[in-house]
Amino acid sequence: MSGHSKWATTKHKKAALDAKRGKLFAKLIKNIEVAARTGGPDPDANPTLFDAIFKAKKNSVPNDNIERARKRGGGLEAGGADWQTIMYEGYAPGGVAVLIECLTDNRNRAASEVRVALTRNGGSLADPGSVSYMFNRKGVVIVPKNGLDEDTVLMAVLDAGAEEVNDLGDSFEVLSEAGDLVPVRKALQEAGIDYDSAESSFVPTMTVPLDEEGAKKVFRLIDALEDSDDVQNVFANFDVSDEILAAIEA
Repeated sequence: MSGHSKWATTKHKKAALDAKRGKLFAKLIKNIEVAARTGGPDPDANPTLFDAIFKAKKNSVPNDNIERARKRGGGLEAGGADWQTIMYEGYAPGGVAVLIECLTDNRNRAASEVRVALTRNGGSLADPGSVSYMFNRKGVVIVPKNGLDEDTVLMAVLDAGAEEVNDLGDSFEVLSEAGDLVPVRKALQEAGIDYDSAESSFVPTMTVPLDEEGAKKVFRLIDALEDSDDVQNVFANFDVSDEILAAIEA
């Protein structure tokens, strides 16, 4: 999984700096609105909202925008959209399985944009259930290294239910059962360890290794999907070596 995680983390950091910043902000704001609607507007009583706000702040979303989204979602302010979560399943080039999580107020538009992005980039839509069985829902916390070593992170989170700590280069990825995400995140906070994000995610149980050409095709497809305002997250089961990642980035 580390190949996909490393690529996604790097790409996310770049998006926070470049022209895709507006799209990233919009998705983080949508997360806050949905979390507040689902679990209430108080982040202290709603861990999902706490994590959504934390991630938005880490990505420099202005506090005013965060606060308005929290109030809209929690019904404290008018104007919230009726966001629906829809999961599409598909295949990318090379037989890579793809889960596409949408948050949309228009199901037909979302379905159309997902289908177009897939077919134009060598992918295809799959029947429900044909891909999702290859993924497990997990709690994923991204911890920047900042001089930390793997053992220090592992010792902080082991008793809280963490299953493994993966080295992503500039950061560590802490995996747990989705239900242990909050205890793991709190254990890091209590240990005084800074983290970039804590969220429930889909982690593949098996991966497809890609060469440079295959990786470029899959990345192009995922970029096309993420360009849609309705697409919130894309999860895929590819694995790419550090050498190939470096070659593509160069």
